[in-house]
Amino acid sequence: MAEYDTIRSVGVGARAAIDEGLRAHMNKVYGLMSVAMLVTAGVAWGVGTSDALLSIFRDPMTGGMTILGWVAMFAPLAMVFAFGALINKMSAAGAQLFFYAFAAAMGLSLAWIFKAFTGVSIAQTFLVTSIAFAGLSLYGYITKRDLSGMGTFLMMGLIGLIVAMVVNLFLQSGALGFAISAIGLLIFAGLTAFDTQRIKTDYIAHAQAMDQEWLGKSAIMGALNLYLNFINMFMFMLQFMGNRN
Repeated sequence: MAEYDTIRSVGVGARAAIDEGLRAHMNKVYGLMSVAMLVTAGVAWGVGTSDALLSIFRDPMTGGMTILGWVAMFAPLAMVFAFGALINKMSAAGAQLFFYAFAAAMGLSLAWIFKAFTGVSIAQTFLVTSIAFAGLSLYGYITKRDLSGMGTFLMMGLIGLIVAMVVNLFLQSGALGFAISAIGLLIFAGLTAFDTQRIKTDYIAHAQAMDQEWLGKSAIMGALNLYLNFINMFMFMLQFMGNRN
C-alpha cells in the first residue's frame, strides 16, 4: 500500500520516528475514546438509575418518550453531522471538548437501557463487546491486508441498515429486528477493523509533515469513529445478551 511505500522511502532514523509517533498517535486515539466512553457510561448510569431524572425523558406512566426524550434521542445524530461540518474550523482543543459533549449527549440517549435491562447483563455485554472490539481493532492495526476495499461495501451496508431500522419503527417486526441486530453487529465489527487501519494509514501518509494541529484533530476524529463503532456493537449485542427487567 502507498502508506508503507512512504515509510520505506525515508531513512532508518525517520522511519523510527514515524513508528514512535504512530504509537503515540494510536495511544491518544484510544485514550480519547476511553474518556468518551467513561463520560457516556457515567451519564447513562446516572440518569438511567434515577427515576426522577429518567422521568424527564420518558413518561413513567406510559413509558413513552417526552419531548425532551425525543431531543435526547436525535441530539447525538445532529451533533455528529455538525462535528463533521465544523471540525476544520475548530481548534483541536475545541474539537476535543465538542467530542466529550457529544459523548455526554449519547449517554442521555442510552440511559433507558438501565431501566430496560438488568445491570448484570449490561456489564456482561459491555465486557464481551470490549473483548471483541479489542481483537478487531488489533487485527486492523497489524494486518498487512489492504482493507480499504471494505469501506464502500460497509458504507452501503450501513445505509441499508439505517433504512431497515426506520422501516421497522413502523412494522415492529421481531424477525426483522433480529436480522437488523445481526447484520448491524457484523457491519460495525468490520468498520472497527477498517477504521483502525485507516487511522494508521492516514497518520503514516501525513507523518513527514507532522502538523500538530492536524494530528490533534485526526486523533479526535479517529476516536469518534471507533467510539461509534463500539457503541453500536454494544447496543446490537445487548439485543442478544441483555436480560430484560
